[in-house]
Amino acid sequence: MKTTRRNLLKVAAAGSLSTVLGVAAKTETAAHPSKALDDDDNPHGHHGIGVDGPLAEATVSFGQWPADSTVDRMRVANPGNRNTHQLIPNEVKIQAGGTVNFVVAGFHQIIIYDNGTEPGDINAALAPLAPLNNLIDDPNRRIYRGLSPSGVPVNFFAPGVPAAAIAAPPQDRTEAVTFPVRGRYLVICGVRNHFADGMFGYVNVLP
Repeated sequence: MKTTRRNLLKVAAAGSLSTVLGVAAKTETAAHPSKALDDDDNPHGHHGIGVDGPLAEATVSFGQWPADSTVDRMRVANPGNRNTHQLIPNEVKIQAGGTVNFVVAGFHQIIIYDNGTEPGDINAALAPLAPLNNLIDDPNRRIYRGLSPSGVPVNFFAPGVPAAAIAAPPQDRTEAVTFPVRGRYLVICGVRNHFADGMFGYVNVLP
C-alpha cells in the first residue's frame, strides 16, 4: 500500500487520541481507586474507613478463670464450674467504626442485639433444636451471633446449611466485632444459664 501524507496524518491522530484516552482512564482510576478493584474482586472485602485513636477499640473479657490452686487446666481443659460468668468490663465505649475484641475464656457464645435492646427484651426460652437447645435463639433485633461453643452438626438449620459440620471452637479465642453505627448495644452470653446468671453487658458507640 502506498503511504501518503494523508494516511500518515490519520495514524498520528489516532495515536494521539489513544494516548489521551489512556491518560484519562488512569486519572479516573486514581481518583476512584475502588473502581480499580471493587468488592467482588477483593478477597478481603475491605469496607469503611479506618478508625484511630483511644476509642478505636476496646477489650472485653468474656468469662474468666480464677487464679487459685483448684484450677489446673493442664488436667482439665474446661473446668466449667470454676468459670466466672461475667463480662469485664461490663460496659465499654468506642467510636463509630471501632472494634471490640471479645476475649472468650470458657464455654460461651457472643450474641449482640441492636441499639436500645435490654436484657428484659430477650426471650431466653427460644432455642435451637437439640443438641444446641442449651443456647438462646431469639432473632429479634439480633445483629451478631458468634461461634456456637458446641459446634454445629451437618445440615442443622436446613439441607446444606451448613453443608458440613462446624467443629466446636477453642474454649480460648478472640472474636473481633466492628460497630459502624452509634448506639448502645446489648451483648449477652448465648448459653442460657450463663445469661440467667447475669452474663451480659453493653457497648456504647459514640459518633
